[in-house]
Amino acid sequence: MNASLDHIHFLLRRLHSLFGLIPIGAFLTFHLWENSQSRFGADHYNLEVVSALQEMNYLPFIELFVIALPLLLHAAYGLAISGQMRAELSRYPYARNRFYWLQRISGIGILAFLLFHVGTTRIQGLWQPAVRDDLYGHMQTLLTDPLVFGLYTLGLLLSVFHLVNGLSTMAIVWGLTTSAQAQRLFGYLCIGLGLLLGAIGIHGLLGFLP
Repeated sequence: MNASLDHIHFLLRRLHSLFGLIPIGAFLTFHLWENSQSRFGADHYNLEVVSALQEMNYLPFIELFVIALPLLLHAAYGLAISGQMRAELSRYPYARNRFYWLQRISGIGILAFLLFHVGTTRIQGLWQPAVRDDLYGHMQTLLTDPLVFGLYTLGLLLSVFHLVNGLSTMAIVWGLTTSAQAQRLFGYLCIGLGLLLGAIGIHGLLGFLP
C-alpha cells in the first residue's frame, strides 16, 4: 500500500513539475512578450496583439485546457505540498532549503495575484466590452495607481522566480544535472533567463504608463 502511494506521489510530482514548465512556463514567457508590445502604443497593442488573439477560433479551448486546467492542477498540488512544508531554516540553513521554502511561498503569492489579475482583465471583460475593446487603456488606468503597479511588479517578479527556480529544481529531479558543476552552470543559466524575463516584464509594465 505504501509503495502504491509513493508511486502516486512520484507521478504527481513529475506532472506538477512538467505542468510548471509546459505549458505554464511557456505561456508566462509568451504573455510577458505579448505585454512588452505595449511599448508600441495603444493602437498596436489593441489591434495587433489583443484583437488578433480574440479572433482565434480555438482561443477558448487554449484558455481552458492548455492554460487554466494545467494551472489549477499545478496550483492544487503545490498548495498540498505547502501544507506539508517544514522549512526549519535555522536547523537546515542551506541555500537549496531556502529556495525550496521560497518556491512554496512564491506560489501562494502568485495564486493571489492571478486571482486579482484575471478578475480585473479577462473576467471583467466578459461583461464590460470596453475592457476588451481597449485593454491597453484599461491596463493604463490600473497601472497608473502606484499600489496596483507595485502589486503587478511583485506578481511579475514572483512568477519569474517561481519559473526559473522550478526549472533549476526540475533539472535536478529529472536527472538532467547530476553533478554539482552541472547544477551550478545550469543555475547560472536560469538566473540569466530570470533576469531576461524580468526585464521584458518590467519593460511591458512601463509601456502602459502615460
